[in-house]
Amino acid sequence: MEILFTLPVLIPIAIVILIALIKQINQYERGVRFTMGRYSGIMQPGWRIIIPVFQMYQKVDIRTKAVDVPDQNAITKDNVPVKVNAVIYYNVSDAQKAIIEVEDFRYAISQYAQTTMRNIVGEVTLDELLSSRDRIADRIREIVDLETDAWGLKVQNVELKDVSLPENMERTIAKQAEAEREKRAVIITSEGELAASQNMAQAAQVLSNVPGALHLRTLQSINDISSDQSNTVVFAVPMEILKALEGFQKRP
Repeated sequence: MEILFTLPVLIPIAIVILIALIKQINQYERGVRFTMGRYSGIMQPGWRIIIPVFQMYQKVDIRTKAVDVPDQNAITKDNVPVKVNAVIYYNVSDAQKAIIEVEDFRYAISQYAQTTMRNIVGEVTLDELLSSRDRIADRIREIVDLETDAWGLKVQNVELKDVSLPENMERTIAKQAEAEREKRAVIITSEGELAASQNMAQAAQVLSNVPGALHLRTLQSINDISSDQSNTVVFAVPMEILKALEGFQKRP
């Protein structure tokens, strides 16, 4: 009778204790377990038993995270002040190192990325910064990934989001771009004139070498002009044509 009386009391207590012992690790997490203060293993996804007082654990999210690197004031190699911001994509590759080797890996990687970005921007000129963003971002990724490997982190990608320039520098760059466009327009026009003059010289040479070709070209031009009655055109006719016309009128 005493055993039967105690079973209804012991069963709920046992259930409560069992629930307190079982910890759930989700698929996208890993659990770092410590036994009496010492690292004792990685807990894989599923239900795991943690003995209170003697053991503790800490969850680590291993999904890819995006860290927004705020605006960083930097000076380029050619002494131009700029503001640069970026985003870093990384994930935890070793949960043990991420917990044991660094106090707060999220804060640590953000601070290291900011410092690295300022240093890299200081090593390039403004033109390189504006035209080679991918190469500079890849350089930042390599440096941050190498340093944070000891923290159990893997940097997947770095993207430079924006490069802000002082207002006076933006006006200067706009003037430079306008001058460059005008330079190209003048070069294209001169190249067109050169090609046209070469073609005209070749055409004149052909007309001068073929007997009667110049007369035919003159008559063709007169015919083209005569189709428009709205204009008065003064045309210089070669003397050979006038003499030919006078000879034709004197015939009986």
